Amino acid sequence: MSQATARHILVDSESKCQTIIDEINGGAEFADLAKEHSSCPSSRDGGALGTFGRGQMVPEFDTACFDGEVGAVQGPIKTQFGYHVVQVTERT
Repeated sequence: MSQATARHILVDSESKCQTIIDEINGGAEFADLAKEHSSCPSSRDGGALGTFGRGQMVPEFDTACFDGEVGAVQGPIKTQFGYHVVQVTERT
């Protein structure tokens, strides 16, 4: 079964999400921005979600994690929880 290891930043608006993506692309540290902005409890771990299998996350998030490029910063990804910046750090 496919497994992905990912981190994310969860915010309440698409524009805030895009601003964070721009900051990361400009050289800001993903983990620092997660701690500062993310409303998910994973923020205290720099947004780290650990390793999970396909189908364990909501569909939109799952697609990003299993179909997106490893290492790429993806987003804004809208789910029922809000808007996510996602980065897959490993996939097996």
